[in-house]
Amino acid sequence: MEKTTEPSLDLIWGLEGIAQAIGRTVRQTHHMLSTGKIPAKQVGNRWVIERSKLIAFFMDSAA
Repeated sequence: MEKTTEPSLDLIWGLEGIAQAIGRTVRQTHHMLSTGKIPAKQVGNRWVIERSKLIAFFMDSAA
């Protein structure tokens, strides 16, 4: 029987984790998330984003 490998998601959870990943303060990151400037989703009361989407977002906006 063949084992199928699904791609694993590299998720960044929480305001602090996202802030650290983008090199911003928690306050700056909260503003960017709540105004929709970062394409993250809110799950319950926590923010989450896939690392590759976050990188792609900033690579796009830098171009």
